[in-house]
Amino acid sequence: MSFLTLDLNLLRVFDAVMTEQNLTRAANLLAMTQPAVSNALRRLRETLGDELVIRTAHGVKPTSRAAELWPVVRRALSDLEAAVTPDTFDVSRVNTTFRMAMADATAALWLPFLVRAVERDAPGLNVRMVPLTTREPRPMLLRGDVDLAIGFFPGVAAQLASGQNTAISQIRHERLYTGEYVCVMRKGHPLAKEELTLDSYCAAHHLLVSFSGRAKGLMDDALTELGRERRILLTVNQFFTAGRVVASSDLITVLPRHLIAATGMEDALIAKTLPFELPDVHVDMLWHERDARNPAHKWLREQLSASTEEGIGPFKKRR
Repeated sequence: MSFLTLDLNLLRVFDAVMTEQNLTRAANLLAMTQPAVSNALRRLRETLGDELVIRTAHGVKPTSRAAELWPVVRRALSDLEAAVTPDTFDVSRVNTTFRMAMADATAALWLPFLVRAVERDAPGLNVRMVPLTTREPRPMLLRGDVDLAIGFFPGVAAQLASGQNTAISQIRHERLYTGEYVCVMRKGHPLAKEELTLDSYCAAHHLLVSFSGRAKGLMDDALTELGRERRILLTVNQFFTAGRVVASSDLITVLPRHLIAATGMEDALIAKTLPFELPDVHVDMLWHERDARNPAHKWLREQLSASTEEGIGPFKKRR
């Protein structure tokens, strides 16, 4: 193969296919028909002497040669795009809608800051919230159901931070802040004025917040390691609901400290240190590679990141 005879447009198609790992979505991204994308991919296969992608039930997956080639192509196209794209971006002229997935309490913390930024600087930008019902939001991002997801995604964040499959990862992430879990109960609870011990914690009746409806949580995993267990009397899927129920009953729950205020019941609740160790709560922002260079999407991410420092509680920002 001679580079002089290579049709560079084929590399744009290759980049889109690698980004989406789905020919139909790649065609939509490029404003092309799917047969045209398939034809371009065939030509590149013939030129490079490699299949590049293999069909799967839900799209395509890259060959080892494609996985090695994509980071080089991605950097080259990014450099070229930066060289020919005007430096100026006027967010006040943006007219678009972004779909975001967050838990109810997380949204309650961020949205007031974001709305002020949009009304001040981006009057044509709209935000549509989508329910977050999982700790694994990557399928939503891959399908294009949402443009951004914010929350506690321990398995996803650990995999991305470790660099696993970095060369072909379609998901980007940023750590927004780190918080801690605390035990939450009403101020008049029988345990409110006592030191919370492991025995008293396990003897109490508990409320669990579970987006997916899973019957156990991180706390139960930690208790199992200690040879203990607790009685979960009620499972709910919203932090707001958890705050209302705990404030008016003798149930206790475990919440990230920063989300207590978002329940709307902060004055009626008290937080106590847990009698066992739990990992920190790392809250991450995830987005798809397809949006990484979108200036409006970048502006949105910058506002969400900046709002953490502006006033959402005493959190340690991770840079």
